[in-house]
Amino acid sequence: MPEEEIDTPGPGEVVPKEIRSAVFVIMVEAVALLAGAAVLIIKTVTGHPSDVAGALLGAAFAVGAAAVLYLAGRGLARLQPAARTPIVVIELLALPVSYSLAFQAGLVEYGGPILLAALAVLYLLFTPAARAALDR
Repeated sequence: MPEEEIDTPGPGEVVPKEIRSAVFVIMVEAVALLAGAAVLIIKTVTGHPSDVAGALLGAAFAVGAAAVLYLAGRGLARLQPAARTPIVVIELLALPVSYSLAFQAGLVEYGGPILLAALAVLYLLFTPAARAALDR
């Protein structure tokens, strides 16, 4: 099978705008995770953290999550149905984290955008157009 058939939607297949919008939000989330990892690493190197290993592990986790989001987002843009599952799992996990940040810890400026992005991606992935394109 030629690589083009694997990497791109088939002839006549159009990526619905809902999926393109979801991919955009997912890529923004991936960039935000990389930025968070960079901040953790910089603060660890320049500051005096109480737990260096924990800080670096948190940064590594953020980089790993960003990589998963990026790769799954690429798969989603290629209309690969299996790419939806890791994204849905990550977004579902983001919901309680963002709720805790926004409403229990009082950090709405951090939790709010995470909550809105997760809800937007979940909504966009389960619209009729996205389901029709991905449910094969």
